[in-house]
Amino acid sequence: MTATDSSPAAASTQAGRNRGRHHLGIVAAGATLLGTAPLAVLYESWTWLAQAAVAVTLVASAAAVARTLRAPVPIQVVAMLAALLLAVTWQFRSGGELFLLPTGQTFAHFQTLLAEVPPLVATETIPLADHAGLLLLTMAGVGVVAIVVDVLTVSLRRPALVGLPLLAIYSIPVAVSQDRVSPVPFAVAVAGFLWLIATERLERVRRFGQRFTAQGRGVPVWEPSPLAAAGRRLAAVGILAAVLLPLAVPDLGNGLTHRLIGGGSGEGEGGGSGPATAVNLFAHLDGMLHHDETVELLRFTTDDPDPFYLRVGTADQVSNRGFHQRAPQGELVSLGVRSTAPIRAGATGHRHQARIEILAWDMNRLPVFAELTNMSGLDGDWRHDRDQQVVFAADERAAGLTYDIEYTRWEFDPEALRQARPLPGDHPMNRFTVVLPQLEVSELVTELTAEAATPYDEVLAILRHFSAENGFRYRLNTGPDTTGSAIVDFLFEHRAGYCVQYAAAMTWLVREAGHPARVVIGFTRGGHRDGNTYTLTNRNLHAWTEVYFEGFGWVPFDPTPSASVAGSARPDWAPDPDAPVDRDPSGEGDRPGDAPGGSPDGRQDGPSELAPEPGGAVGGGLREESPTWPWWATAVIGVVLLMLTLPALRRRGMRWRRLRSPARSAAPGPAVRSRAHTAWDELVDTLVDFQVSVTPAETPRSIATRLVQQLRLDHADAGPPAGDALRLLSRVEEQARYAPTPPPEADLAAAIRTVRRGLAARSPWRVRWRAALFPPSTLHRWRVRLGRGVTRVVRIATWVGELLARLSPRRLLRT
Repeated sequence: MTATDSSPAAASTQAGRNRGRHHLGIVAAGATLLGTAPLAVLYESWTWLAQAAVAVTLVASAAAVARTLRAPVPIQVVAMLAALLLAVTWQFRSGGELFLLPTGQTFAHFQTLLAEVPPLVATETIPLADHAGLLLLTMAGVGVVAIVVDVLTVSLRRPALVGLPLLAIYSIPVAVSQDRVSPVPFAVAVAGFLWLIATERLERVRRFGQRFTAQGRGVPVWEPSPLAAAGRRLAAVGILAAVLLPLAVPDLGNGLTHRLIGGGSGEGEGGGSGPATAVNLFAHLDGMLHHDETVELLRFTTDDPDPFYLRVGTADQVSNRGFHQRAPQGELVSLGVRSTAPIRAGATGHRHQARIEILAWDMNRLPVFAELTNMSGLDGDWRHDRDQQVVFAADERAAGLTYDIEYTRWEFDPEALRQARPLPGDHPMNRFTVVLPQLEVSELVTELTAEAATPYDEVLAILRHFSAENGFRYRLNTGPDTTGSAIVDFLFEHRAGYCVQYAAAMTWLVREAGHPARVVIGFTRGGHRDGNTYTLTNRNLHAWTEVYFEGFGWVPFDPTPSASVAGSARPDWAPDPDAPVDRDPSGEGDRPGDAPGGSPDGRQDGPSELAPEPGGAVGGGLREESPTWPWWATAVIGVVLLMLTLPALRRRGMRWRRLRSPARSAAPGPAVRSRAHTAWDELVDTLVDFQVSVTPAETPRSIATRLVQQLRLDHADAGPPAGDALRLLSRVEEQARYAPTPPPEADLAAAIRTVRRGLAARSPWRVRWRAALFPPSTLHRWRVRLGRGVTRVVRIATWVGELLARLSPRRLLRT
């Protein structure tokens, strides 16, 4: 075994290096946490930071322990990944863990949480609520960044490269909302990066030499360096310049002067259309619906004996990512609400009043009934969009408001609706008939409407299609993606879903039939009624379909089975696709919405699927995509494990080829000499694997004599007679090299195995593990080959460069 310098100076030097690595690892962890500062703009609370701190702390602790045990870098990475997995398991337990060890149930729980992230990412606005899937993704991502930073800083000594993962963190909030990322988080992240670089440089200087001032005076370790102080001052000035200069540069009115003085919106107090405001309503509702407990959101009192649903938003735009909402535009409510309801022949309008009290509905949308005629009790920037029939604001919040409304509830005569004619081709409402081409859906609509004579009959035929007789059923889980099209999966494969799937599917089919349609989100009447007062909770959120008829406007239809909807309204013109079921008239009986963990219409999931779905070519909310991350994670883990085992496999294969018995040849002498040389090569590699020094200048006999004495291979505690086996190998190798006659036949393979067992018995466990998993002889060969390959590439590149220089047009013209 290689003799080590056990002098006090060497021990002190090694201890100093260990302290330096541990200190650098702590700084790397701190820089990682500082680098996450820009993420603060994404969340409402600081839960993400606490969980990220847990992940970074455990990762840094695992790295410190691995370095203390002098584990190689790959083992350090494995230890940090294991610590990150334990941290994530601890924070997001499924209940099926073995203490903190993850099981299959744990990974299934992770998959469920992450499956909820894509619709949230596609629809949510910042600041985000504490959603488990997003927090899991954030914690795991910060932990991976911490591992990369630790490896780059401590192991590879390349702290400058740390800026790349930190920049990746900063790019996330910038990509989501550039205006909300202030200079302060950027400055914090930059300070952490500079702290890391300065610490690594200082540790390198302390390890390699003495610090001096400009006058040549030595600076002790415990004193601050004047050069370091100057560097810190320059870094502070650089940070201020990097933060303030971009703010001062004009960029279409967003410079520093504009921000301090203000630019004026030109809005004034006039009626105007006002600013458009886009809110990810559906994602917000989805988060509310995932509360385990029932929360009272609002209360309204009305003189209407049969009120319809309250509305808060619509989804009338479709793309390859699904249905999604438009940003509403409207006039200030304080200036009056102008009704858009025309005088409709064959429709009866009932004028009513209602008082709405907001309890826990903290959004910039107000629940109202359709066809508002008046609204009072509101101050601020609340506006009314007459087209979408919603009330919204840019910066106001609804919580705590109480307001009065007047509205018209229309009752439509089915026979009058049957008189409505198809819209002409140039009608502006035809923009709400756009869908993406789906052959199966087109064929289904053609079949359903084949015998319908009017647009209303076509809509009724589509509504009746969503019946139990046709195989449709109410279910929380819509099934996996089987065809690549959510609308096809829902209509032909699974035929199972909740209100969002039904509303979006009917809207799609009605549009396919050529009639304007949109999805509406809001509240049912619920099941908690006290006289004329209704109390609505997060279990009463609902989605339905509205169809536009010429002369009548938007007419509501609800395709979701009424038995699954508390407070369902089934008017005469839009009957339930299924026969009504007997239930408590008050709606307080057994209904899915009142079950523990239920939701507005008996579901756990919310209407976030109405918003864009990445990768989908259908209406939002029509499928639950099976995440592919477990397959990618498994593939990555498999590749990493294969790469980690390659050195050991390579070494075992070489040993097997060397020690196998070759076939007898016609010339036994050369074969015997070849076997002796091969056995000696294997012995040398074995000594290198067990960190035993071998000098090329030594003869085989001197090597054997020295190692037998140094390692005491003749002692009984070394196992089998390893000393005799080593002397046999050296004697055979010397005779094969120098004797005119070949050495006698001997079992060299057995001798190699004996020496290997003896070396293992005399070596610490870390050396044995390294010899088995990461044999130094193999790694040295790979490094040599890599160096030769790099040298060859450099030579070729140099030759090509010289050749191109000779062929330079300037040189040719000059000659």
